[in-house]
Amino acid sequence: MMVQPAQRLGRDTRGVSAVEFALVAPVLLMILMGIFDMSYNMYTNALLEGSVQQTARDSTIEGAGTKSAELDAEVSRSVQNLVPNATLEFRRTAYSSFSDVGEPEDFDDVNGSGACDDGEVFEDANGNGQWDADRGRAGQGAARDAVLYEVTITYPRPFPVAELLGFASTSHMVARTVLRNQPYGGLEAEPSVGNCA
Repeated sequence: MMVQPAQRLGRDTRGVSAVEFALVAPVLLMILMGIFDMSYNMYTNALLEGSVQQTARDSTIEGAGTKSAELDAEVSRSVQNLVPNATLEFRRTAYSSFSDVGEPEDFDDVNGSGACDDGEVFEDANGNGQWDADRGRAGQGAARDAVLYEVTITYPRPFPVAELLGFASTSHMVARTVLRNQPYGGLEAEPSVGNCA
């Protein structure tokens, strides 16, 4: 008895592995690239956090205020050894105490509006002559100040999987820490008082 060509083709299993691989390979590659991308970002974040902690500690000692650029350059070198095309931004903000970090300047809300307005009196903690939602002063500050040290890093993702899934092609992360300057000198002058506009 002769086997029909269609029946023979139905029983033929040659090439099935290649077809199955062709169906599974794109999904497998996406998963692998996703794992690599996530791992790369996690390692970069850990490296950035470690560098920021070390630099923040080095920034608190006497005389470090004049070496801020050198300390920031060390963070850049450390990160750019792993991520050569990364862009880093540095920011230091000084506060008189840890509890002041990110807090607005105090004001007397006489009219109950919840905003500093109509000539209400405020404490000008940062000395810029106007009420601010953040009482910090830019820079390293003085002795005993609590300093918020922030580093923002932006870099293109090394694997295209994020873009394929609709995410941004660049990765963006921020590392921050707050440390108190050593008591190496006199305290900053007391804040002045002003009136809201």
